[in-house]
Amino acid sequence: MIKKIHPQKVLILGSGALQIGQAGEFDYSGSQAIKALKEDGIHTVLINPNIATIQTSENFADKIYFLPVRTDFVEKVIAKEKPDGILLGFGGQTALNVGVDLHEKGILKKYNVRVLGTPVEAIQNTEDRDLFTRQTTGIGLKVPLSSIATSVDEALAVAEKIGYPVMVRIAYALGGLGSGIIDNHDQLREKARRAFSFTKQILIEESLYGWKEVEYEIVRDCHDNCITVCSMENVDPMGIHTGDSIVVAPVQTLTASENFKLRSIGIQLIRHLGIIGECNIQYALDPHSDDYRIIEVNARLSRSSALASKASGYPLAFIATKLALGYALNEVENIITRVTSACFEPALDYIVVKYPRWDLQKFVQVSTELGSEMKSVGEVMSIGRSFEEALQKAVRMLDIGFQGYSDNGVEFQDLKEAIAKPTDKRLFAIARGLKEGMDIEELHALSRIDKWFLSRMQNIIEMEQQLKDQALSDLTPADMLAAKKYGFSDRKLAELLNSDEDTVRKHRKKWKIVPFVKQIDTMAAEYPARTNYLYTTYHASEDDIESGEPNQIVVLGGGPYRIGSSVEFDWCCVTSVMTLNRLEYNTIMINCNPETVSTDYDICDKLYFEELSYERVLDIHEKEMPQGMVISMGGQVANNLAVRLHRAQVPIIGTSADKIDNAENRYKFSRILDDLHIDQPEWREFTDLKEAERFAEEVGYPVLIRPSYVLSGAAMNVVLSAEQLQIYLQQAADISKEHPV
Repeated sequence: MIKKIHPQKVLILGSGALQIGQAGEFDYSGSQAIKALKEDGIHTVLINPNIATIQTSENFADKIYFLPVRTDFVEKVIAKEKPDGILLGFGGQTALNVGVDLHEKGILKKYNVRVLGTPVEAIQNTEDRDLFTRQTTGIGLKVPLSSIATSVDEALAVAEKIGYPVMVRIAYALGGLGSGIIDNHDQLREKARRAFSFTKQILIEESLYGWKEVEYEIVRDCHDNCITVCSMENVDPMGIHTGDSIVVAPVQTLTASENFKLRSIGIQLIRHLGIIGECNIQYALDPHSDDYRIIEVNARLSRSSALASKASGYPLAFIATKLALGYALNEVENIITRVTSACFEPALDYIVVKYPRWDLQKFVQVSTELGSEMKSVGEVMSIGRSFEEALQKAVRMLDIGFQGYSDNGVEFQDLKEAIAKPTDKRLFAIARGLKEGMDIEELHALSRIDKWFLSRMQNIIEMEQQLKDQALSDLTPADMLAAKKYGFSDRKLAELLNSDEDTVRKHRKKWKIVPFVKQIDTMAAEYPARTNYLYTTYHASEDDIESGEPNQIVVLGGGPYRIGSSVEFDWCCVTSVMTLNRLEYNTIMINCNPETVSTDYDICDKLYFEELSYERVLDIHEKEMPQGMVISMGGQVANNLAVRLHRAQVPIIGTSADKIDNAENRYKFSRILDDLHIDQPEWREFTDLKEAERFAEEVGYPVLIRPSYVLSGAAMNVVLSAEQLQIYLQQAADISKEHPV
């Protein structure tokens, strides 16, 4: 019989600095790992130099080393602390690579440190492309036709044999670094030359562009018990990194037999590899047959695991840690439901949409085309009872100024090319195509996106066309409810109906059309469970929970990570909630970012996985009637709601809305400096371009354009000429909207 492992002290490797492909999801998974170890009375030592993370706060790990996650530094900590166990799977690719290096150099053996969970040999079998191919084909499973190359000439010879186009992949790489689809000899020579500057081997494989991409999160214990926690399907076809793809859970377009086949293959492979804990397996599935290829296995927590955990209500990182200690799945309680063990596979009675957020507009001359190298800096997750509802919610959650799924005025020089070429705006190009009468067959042929998804997008556009230019007074309650079920916001309806958001809201409430609160119980109500994990939907007839308890305080989260707003605001939110808990308030968290600790199951009394919009925050406020709302912890997203929430008589705790406005509104702020006789550059606010040009001539170029209510200097520009002035003023006005520039 396999015994549980009882280490006295465990070393956890963090992921270090946030970067594309390795961000807040590892703060979340590492924090859960620490909680799971401490529950067993194990002393925890963490190495992570990222000061913005929650896991490096004083009340998590017993000891924290703010040191680089590098082999030489980790060895020094091991020598000093003498841990008897180490966790490698909770710090992303950085921690995994260091762990393998520690093993290969004999450092772990020298200090008698045991790797907990998946053995290093299994990690090597998943990370080394040649070993992975041999392990997979050795048990009769399919991988893409491929061959390893260790030089540029060898890569060219392999590609010639397989036939162009080919896919290039790099071993031990983060976020698809260096990978991509190659069409010819010259492209491959350049790609291989660059790749070999930081790796020893590359994999050349057949291109599966246009096949469906499907992922499964699988857990396995040391007794060989296996379950599939979550199935996920990329809306975008193969060829785009999953971190840059719109993803839905559970799978929507697979037949029952396809789903069962891929699930069974995944369990077979994970058992063969000997993974203990959690892993992610990615497939390519031929849309015209049930043919498949296994793309890769990640023998560690990943961004997909954070998504799967939040989408299913199954605390993957916590359970993976317990399994690494030798527990069986049936011995670990699901800490969300409290009525089932971890061996119960989650069942979903809702649909989840993950949408990436890019900040490519902040860079000059950057390509917006998406491929197998990840470019997104964050993501949102929305929950609804229809794809239409969840998609529109997700678009609003991105906080890029769009009120839902439509083209939102985005301009496309060549519409067909914009639909065929994957970019950060392709979905909006499809919306434009639908508006211009392109049919689903043509859109599918151009984009390779499954017709099921395209038909749902068409439903949204058709509903929008029906509503456009009607009067609000002509709308019936049935029309309003249908629009809300398709995910239309009050603000978008106001645009379509030539009204304003508050008037639409009044109409909706007069007809008693309000969202209902549903809980994620992980079992689709097959077993009774009361959870604190909530979302709102119009596809319902009653709430799942009682609301409006006394002594409640709401904390608004920071939304998706972006340049200038990431894990530091999650630290603020979590620390705020924990302080309120200690002061014996009932806490409510509102956030929509699946990478975060603030959206973890046990941080607050109620978690609303919802959009941080005026409409939704007010909906939740009216249901819960809290004593107050904390908006100063979530960064710019929460701050931007201050004035409107104050006008709606929401009690704001801390700095008042008018004082926030004094700091954020550039006109008011500059006036205050003048009144206090505090020096500042000469300034003027303008509504007219000619006035702006006269002022710029008067003070002399260069001048600085500074919008109000923006994050990290967005649309702030140094202007060198009158020609630039017009362009940059327009950009600033677009981002600052109703506030002064």
